[in-house]
Amino acid sequence: MAEAGEKLRLLFQKEGRAVYISHLDLMRTMQRAFPRAGYALKYSEGFNPHPLISILLPLGVGTESQCELMDFSLTEGAALSELPGRLNRALPEGIAALSAYAGGRKARELKWLRVSGLLEYDRQTTEAALPGLAEFFARKSITIMKKTKRGEGESDIAPAIREIAFRPGAGGVALEAVVSAQEPTLNPEQLVNALRQLAPELAPDFAAFRRLEVYDTKMEVFR
Repeated sequence: MAEAGEKLRLLFQKEGRAVYISHLDLMRTMQRAFPRAGYALKYSEGFNPHPLISILLPLGVGTESQCELMDFSLTEGAALSELPGRLNRALPEGIAALSAYAGGRKARELKWLRVSGLLEYDRQTTEAALPGLAEFFARKSITIMKKTKRGEGESDIAPAIREIAFRPGAGGVALEAVVSAQEPTLNPEQLVNALRQLAPELAPDFAAFRRLEVYDTKMEVFR
């Protein structure tokens, strides 16, 4: 039983058509779902009060995830075992609450992100692309141009890739990788961006990614 005002955390997934909901729209969706499910979110104080909810790692449009984490607080006590089911009845297709629990580790302890992906090619076969992909991401340095708050700048993404592997998949090349989630943040889309900039012959015609799990610095599951 969670107490009123206690810091709580929700584990949820986002998939299917819901991947096209932006981060801001997802926040609005969550803000509406709680009261529809019978829960009153706690609000901040001051001249512009807002619901006290935050998503630890905002998800890019088009990416699926089975490990999203959101912090929130309620104005009244609640049975956390009942919360996911009640919330799911108020959420749209593709967004599903998996579990809710009190507390949770500090966001700064989150370090690594495991992702899967599918790279689709129209111009070459999967078998032809596999050796080149493995060789490219085995480089000690992969320096690309990235957008920053100050414009564009060079960034070596190789240190932010802990693991990466490729294999034949249904309709293309399947990949699984562990990349840095924070300090620095490596969006999986940057893996494709690196190919487009440095090895365009290996760049896929289409790519889709899914978050599988989040970890701390010791590669222990982060919750």
